[in-house]
Amino acid sequence: MSTFIQTTTGEPVWIDLFSSDPLVAGEFYSQLFGWTPREGGSELGGYINFFLDDKQIAGMMPNNTNGVIPDFWTVYLNIDNADAAAHIIAETGGLVQINHRVHDLGTMVVATDPSGATVGGWQAGTHLGFDEVQAPGTPAWFELQTKDYPSAVSFYQEAFGWNTSVMSDNDDFRYCTLGVRENAKAGIMDGQQFLLDDDSSQWLVYFSVANTDASAARAVELGGTIVDRIRDTPFGRMVTVLDPLGAAFKLIQVQR
Repeated sequence: MSTFIQTTTGEPVWIDLFSSDPLVAGEFYSQLFGWTPREGGSELGGYINFFLDDKQIAGMMPNNTNGVIPDFWTVYLNIDNADAAAHIIAETGGLVQINHRVHDLGTMVVATDPSGATVGGWQAGTHLGFDEVQAPGTPAWFELQTKDYPSAVSFYQEAFGWNTSVMSDNDDFRYCTLGVRENAKAGIMDGQQFLLDDDSSQWLVYFSVANTDASAARAVELGGTIVDRIRDTPFGRMVTVLDPLGAAFKLIQVQR
């Protein structure tokens, strides 16, 4: 889980939250991470950008589906050409939901991968992506938890050009990464052992914090829910959190 330059095709380049109550969500994340929300203007449909010390960290768009689609974080992978990406996504088993130019900012592609997870692609214009990772209050890692590991790995290799490295390949823990060891940019985890029947494959964003225990307690004070126990791993002390509207993310105190 390393700091990286956001220029290579296929790497995570942006994240945003699909939220059914942007005011509540904005207050939650602002208080938890010290973010400052800034509206992008009416021409962007109520889209909000979050900043930390004037560095652009994440975005948020309104979820107006009246509960039909739950709130969630989307991870956007860097793409060179949105139309070409949409074509190859469809050819390799994905379902393209959106292929939309956002003024001069860039072009977004949103798709469902073969395992059912939502993933984004971003062809940068003037908006290049997030300005910082790894520091407290910024993204630290990006992980797909999937119910169909073989199909997911093949899809990201073919559709986004991932050169994957196997971290573990047994029934207890099956995991691969985009890149090798300290140069890894994102991961795919086989979720068959822990995802329930009603759970969907999903991308999760890990946010770096100075102290996982303190941040988890603060998240609860702000209306969030702790999903699992706080645990130590070789990569840092982590826990899964739901924001007040139900969107899942991870907190991680990265080992330095």
